[in-house]
Amino acid sequence: MDTETDTETLPFAVTESAARRIAEILATEAPGSVLRVSVEGGGCSGFQYRFDVTREQTPEDLVIEKDGATVLVDKVSLDYLAGSRLDFVDDLIGASFRVENPQAASSCGCGTSFSL
Repeated sequence: MDTETDTETLPFAVTESAARRIAEILATEAPGSVLRVSVEGGGCSGFQYRFDVTREQTPEDLVIEKDGATVLVDKVSLDYLAGSRLDFVDDLIGASFRVENPQAASSCGCGTSFSL
C-alpha cells in the first residue's frame, strides 16, 4: 500500500515509518498481538488518542495490515479519525507516534489530545 494514497483509499492510514515501529513493538509481544488506535473523551483539548497493544478484535474493527504491522480502529473512533494518518516521528524532541487528523480544529502542545 502506498502511503501517499492511503488516506484516499482508507479512512485511516498508517505510514511506512509507523508500520515499521509498530512491527518492532509487536515482535516483543505475545503472538497475535495488534495495535489498537482509539479516541476517547478527555485530554486538555476534549478528546485524546489512545494506543493499546491487544489481542482482541471485533467484527466492526477496521483492520490495517502493513509491513508486518496490524492496526485496529473501532467503528466509533473511526468517525473521529476519518481521513487521518498515523505516523512515527523520531526527531530532536523525541520519538513518538503522531496522528495527523484533518478534522481536528485544535490540539494541545503534546499532540495527544484534540478538539473538533
